[in-house]
Amino acid sequence: MCWIQSLIELPPYPRGFHLITHKVLAAVPQIVQIRVGILHIHIMHTSASLTVNENADPDVRVDLEAAFSAIAPENFPYCHTCEGPDDMPAHVKASLLGNAVSFPVCDGKLLNGTWQGIYLCEHRDHADGRRIVATLNGQME
Repeated sequence: MCWIQSLIELPPYPRGFHLITHKVLAAVPQIVQIRVGILHIHIMHTSASLTVNENADPDVRVDLEAAFSAIAPENFPYCHTCEGPDDMPAHVKASLLGNAVSFPVCDGKLLNGTWQGIYLCEHRDHADGRRIVATLNGQME
């Protein structure tokens, strides 16, 4: 049984949903040696989130951003406003989506669905880069 952990430092992204599957896999190249295991990914921020969703049609990303902006609009009468009008809606969106995703690993590959990708959900307009911890656990070949 092995444990591997990597810190992924992402550059700043604009508000929206961004596929990062390739960046996550690049951070844990040892995944190809795992016969059976799990990859857990955790974002270390409260105004961004991670999710798994459709990875082929870019319209999905646009629609997700529009839907979440409607659910948590900036013009809602929030109490926490000291960090700008996009901050509290970002916390709401991050709470709804969550700060972590996990995938089973088999024979060196993620067992994700055909159309599933890992998304960084950036909920701020001008966020700095984001940090993600990827933890891989499993039996090596």
